[in-house]
Amino acid sequence: MVALVHLRHQLPHAVLAGLFAVDRSTVSEAVRQIRPLLAARGFAVPDRAGLRLKTLEDVFAYADAEGIELRTDGAETQVRRRRQGALGRRAFVSGKRRQNTVKTTTFSDGQGRMLLSGVVRPGRMHDQTALRTEGVAEQFRTRPTVKARVDSGYQGLAKEFPDQVSAPPKKPTDKVCNGDRYAWQEARRRQSSARICVEHTNAELRQGAPLRRFGGRRDAYAETHFAIAGLVSDRSAQRATRRQTRTELVLVRGTAC
Repeated sequence: MVALVHLRHQLPHAVLAGLFAVDRSTVSEAVRQIRPLLAARGFAVPDRAGLRLKTLEDVFAYADAEGIELRTDGAETQVRRRRQGALGRRAFVSGKRRQNTVKTTTFSDGQGRMLLSGVVRPGRMHDQTALRTEGVAEQFRTRPTVKARVDSGYQGLAKEFPDQVSAPPKKPTDKVCNGDRYAWQEARRRQSSARICVEHTNAELRQGAPLRRFGGRRDAYAETHFAIAGLVSDRSAQRATRRQTRTELVLVRGTAC
């Protein structure tokens, strides 16, 4: 219970010791023992009790077997700034947030149920580079039936795998007609509507205080992230599978010959 409270609220060990009426060393030892066990559990699979995903290969194998279209998105968590002059200090400075961050990538299904959240990399690394470093291109080549929807940060993957990776269309130039501009806006809206579920998945992770702003040692972030993400996947996997509705245009009345 001490470890769970620490992972949810990031309270100092001295405060937890006072709340649970134990010594501070007892709290530190409990967190040190329980956190790696939670991190090693993996991620729960919807409608598959007892089955858990632990690697990117597991996610692609599951998506290939179940015919699931993946949703992918990156997220950043602010971490402590390293001391002045430390080796590799600039690698964690995010070009987007202008802060010291750690970058992670989340995979979900079409209902926003988490399948994997990891690929922990320094905040300065680009989202697509982080995912390629993990070997995502090899997974798409190995399993050509797996499809994914991504944001504009993964345009390179969409260009390399046009039949598998769907990214938002590029913005047209100012010289195009209004019809093409409206078509681009509608295509972008549809893409965002299909991807919003993975944004909600990342928001679920932010319910844990350590993943909003991590105040611990930087080398403990990955273990903390996996522990919290595994617990979130347990909750999201319990959501019932919805039947996918058709969006095709069909004729209501037959046309006269």
